[in-house]
Amino acid sequence: MKFGAVAPKAALGATAVHSIRQGGLVLKKGTLIGAAEVAALEAAGIKDIVVARLEPGDISEDVAAGEIAKAVAGEGVHVDRAFTGRANVFAQIPGVLVVDKEVIDRLNRIDEAITFATLPAYKPVVAGEMIATVKIIPFAVAKHARDAALAAVTKPLLRVAPYRIRKVGVVSTLLPGLASKVIDKTLKITTDRLAPAGATIIAERRVPHERDALARALDEVLKAGAELAIVFGASAIADRRDVIPAALETIGGRIEHFGMPVDPGNLLMIGDARGRAVLGAPGCARSPKENGFDWVLMRLLAGLPVAREDITGLGVGGLLMEIVTRPQPRVEPTQPGRRIAAVVLGAGRSSRMGGPNKLLAEIAGRPLVRIVVEAALASRARPVIVVTGHQRERVEMALAGLPVKFTHNPQFADGLGTSLKAGIAVLPAEVDGAIVCLGDMPQVDAALIDGLIGAFDPDKGALVVVPTIDGKRGNPVVWSRRFFPDLMAVEGDVGARHLIGRYTEAVAEVPLSGTAALTDVDTPEALEAVRAELEKSSASAVGAG
Repeated sequence: MKFGAVAPKAALGATAVHSIRQGGLVLKKGTLIGAAEVAALEAAGIKDIVVARLEPGDISEDVAAGEIAKAVAGEGVHVDRAFTGRANVFAQIPGVLVVDKEVIDRLNRIDEAITFATLPAYKPVVAGEMIATVKIIPFAVAKHARDAALAAVTKPLLRVAPYRIRKVGVVSTLLPGLASKVIDKTLKITTDRLAPAGATIIAERRVPHERDALARALDEVLKAGAELAIVFGASAIADRRDVIPAALETIGGRIEHFGMPVDPGNLLMIGDARGRAVLGAPGCARSPKENGFDWVLMRLLAGLPVAREDITGLGVGGLLMEIVTRPQPRVEPTQPGRRIAAVVLGAGRSSRMGGPNKLLAEIAGRPLVRIVVEAALASRARPVIVVTGHQRERVEMALAGLPVKFTHNPQFADGLGTSLKAGIAVLPAEVDGAIVCLGDMPQVDAALIDGLIGAFDPDKGALVVVPTIDGKRGNPVVWSRRFFPDLMAVEGDVGARHLIGRYTEAVAEVPLSGTAALTDVDTPEALEAVRAELEKSSASAVGAG
């Protein structure tokens, strides 16, 4: 291929290497130069243009890319028409991507002009997803290089293995202290994991964390037609002689491998019983976040074998991420009890109130914000931080005399996220966490706050504590300092609710009666309703006294 700068007339029949914009002329890279292009270049005063011209023995970029792409494509894939030297390959069906890395590496070493890139091996893909691309870097490639590439491809190098397993059995073991709602959530998360593969849970059992009980349950789900069985243990597998492996062997099954060189997902067991795979799920499989369990599960759902060598080969370049529920080392020993601060957000503009600042509205002779802050002060939370913004001076005056620390948020108009950031930023280094209270929730009392703080237990994975009423989550929320960087990154007016969804494995819910944790004062009507209820309670308390 000839390559270089020539005068416009000498460029006739060649391909423009670079885009040119001058005056009214726009000539895009890759344009085949014809008579009209030559005239336009000369009219624009272009003296020379860098072009590429094919010579005998050259194969154009699109032809070469298309030929190689068709050669490497196997079952379940579609090759798009090549353009600008690139032929993209797409999944025709949902499934798991299978690639021949060894041959692909050899193909990419044949000539620097020829490149072939794919998504990671064994990645679950959906129909229409781009999974690979063949790109010819220059505008043409030598015929001998194209021929060498095609000769290297003796069979397809990538395919999409369709999902084949449709029926899944799930057994959960039980120990004292494991709430049924944990198992319910695990089943929902598992159902969601299986959905892309078109698989469903056809049999489910809950049995004591004992070998014989588990063995019977495994036998039952397999007899019910499960093509794959998953065991969620109340306690993680610690050894090949532990309950889950022992139960598998009791029904005549065998353990293929225990443990994985990935994190999270170390404690996974894969085995076989009656020709069907059995997975002992690691604890992280209860979370929707990607972990080593996903990697093995999706392969099995596609009918792909997962041998010991496949598991042990996941160490380099595999999965490695922090698990937020693990206890973190501290420079100093933790003091008895947990040190939880309170952050009261009192910076809002009360825009839905139609003018007045709701935080200053009086209820039973006290400003609403003072009721909230006094409840925090009556709780175990220390220190109490109040974030101000709108009408800062008036809010501080409403809290006069209270032992709180104020921090001002000058960006309060940009939303709640800025106030959250301002409050977290001034927390002392020695606190273990913070309970974030909304300044417009006057029915949240000290007992409610202390109940949430009491449920905070990082050693047991309870790093975020959320109140619930009839299954609906409310406020305030306790956050471990592990999440302070995430809270500092919250933007806009949406709060940190999305973080609760992201870190479900770290969330502990505290069921409550009443409506205090769900009732905030956003409108004049809401204010009147809360005022009436609190003034009635106040009058009743005085009468009882």
